Parts: sequence; C-alpha cells; structure tokens
Amino acid sequence: MKSILQSVLFTFVVLSFTAFTNGDPEATAIIKKSEENFRGLSSKGELDLQIVRPDWSRTISIKSWAKGEDYSLMLITGPARDKGMAFLKREKEIWNWQPTIERVIKLPPSMMMQSWMGSDFTNDDLVRQSSIVTDYEHTLTGVEKIEGRDCHVIELVPNEDAAVVWGKVKMWVDKTDFIQMKVEFYDEDEYLVNTMFAYDVKDMGGRTIPSRMEIIPAEEDGNKTVLVYKSLSFDVPIEDSFFSVQNMKRVK
Repeated sequence: MKSILQSVLFTFVVLSFTAFTNGDPEATAIIKKSEENFRGLSSKGELDLQIVRPDWSRTISIKSWAKGEDYSLMLITGPARDKGMAFLKREKEIWNWQPTIERVIKLPPSMMMQSWMGSDFTNDDLVRQSSIVTDYEHTLTGVEKIEGRDCHVIELVPNEDAAVVWGKVKMWVDKTDFIQMKVEFYDEDEYLVNTMFAYDVKDMGGRTIPSRMEIIPAEEDGNKTVLVYKSLSFDVPIEDSFFSVQNMKRVK
C-alpha cells in the first residue's frame, strides 16, 4: 500500500502521455499524479499506527522522512520497547536498525511480503520498494463514487520482469484531488488479500490529503491497522546523505 501505506501521502505537474509505453497512458498519468501529489519532492511527518485485533490493540508512534521514490527513513518513537528502531530505504535496499541488540539488518526481497511491526501493512507497503508507476501496467476500468467522491477505477497488473509483491492492484483515485481513496491488493492467484481505505481528507502541509488510512485483511475478521497523520510537511530540504545507515542509528 502506500505505501499502501505508504504513502502513503501537491502541486499539479504537466504530464507527457507519450512517455508511457505500458497499458493505458491516461491511467498511468493518473497513477503518476496521485503518487506525486502524496509524495512531493520530499516530505517529513509524524504519525500513529494502531494495530487492532479482536482481543487487543497497540499504537506505534513514528517520525518519517522521504525524498522522491528512492529515499525514506522511519523512526519509531513509541512505545518504549520499540523506541529508537529505524527503517531505511536507499534505492532498492532496505535496512533495519535494532538498538536493543545494536544490529543493522539488510532486508532481503523475500521479506517484503512479511508483516511490518506486526501490523497489516507489509514491509513493501511501508517503504514502497516497488513502484506502482513503473512496475505495473495500468488500465482504466470505470468510474465509481467512494466517500462521496467521483473516482477513476484503475487496474494495475505487474510487468513481466517487475520484482513486485502483489499479483494485481485495484485502485480508486479521486478525480479532483487525485487521492487514492481505496486500494485492493491481490496475490498472484488474484485472491484479495488487503483493502486500504482513505478517510478524513483535509489540508496538511498545504495539500489536500487523507489524514487517516485503514487497511483491512480480507480473511481475518476483526483485524485492521489504522494510520493517522499528526503532521505532514512537503518539499522540505533534505540532503541525500541524511538517508544513510549511520544516520539511521542516531536520528531523533
């Protein structure tokens, strides 16, 4: 997600439809704009991630930094037992810093489908190792209304040579603000795995974005993960050197 969750999450840009060769150029342009709207050139934010289960729940507090598609860093600030843990993406490499054992772990591609911090997000959702713009073929399939907003319905099928975790993605993108209002994630056999919903659309950092997202697994009743942005700024100055393994250990 993006995300699913992330990015998860807006100035408009001029798009050249002829730059895209796979699928429907209009669908690809919509997907690209929705990603650029949520990412910006860079971003910095604070958020809470609540993991809900039938008999318990817990909340993880996070600081996040991102730059384009290639760089992101997330720092866990709570609860106390997880505080200081960090996750870093540099291009196609994913790193995890575990301060309790003072160890840096490089996550292999085989771990991208695993749960992130016990939530319903995968590692890939949170750091978005794959790109929904370049790794998938996009097709417009219709128009539907989600949360009172008219949305393009777009099907994303992975390119043959793409190293992605999902067999298919279906996305509802708001026509006006290009918000990903709903996203369905399917496995390689096209069985629905997770659905992500966007809520509480508001102005944050000068952009219109959803401030709350929920991801709900298809076959686990009572389970969901809720992501709530407390603050979010866009196009903040961040050097590439900020996204280093050494900085991951000391960022606060």
